[in-house]
Amino acid sequence: MSPQMPPKPLEPLAKRLMKGVIAVELLGVFGAYGLFHMMNTSQDFRNTMNRRFPSVLEVYYQSNEWAGVQGIRERDHEAWSAKQD
Repeated sequence: MSPQMPPKPLEPLAKRLMKGVIAVELLGVFGAYGLFHMMNTSQDFRNTMNRRFPSVLEVYYQSNEWAGVQGIRERDHEAWSAKQD
């Protein structure tokens, strides 16, 4: 009979996977905050988002309206239509 090695425990793999999941989630949270901050501080960036990713800009507007911050959407549309004229 040949001696068999005991199977390797899965704990190191599970720990690495968990660390990877946490790292990806943190990147997502910081990325979302960074995107929100850029949109919150720059009307030109919001205009770019409006052209490229209008659904993301809509979420920004809705989250602000839900938080009680009104008028951003209207000011943006007024400024952008004045630039086109």
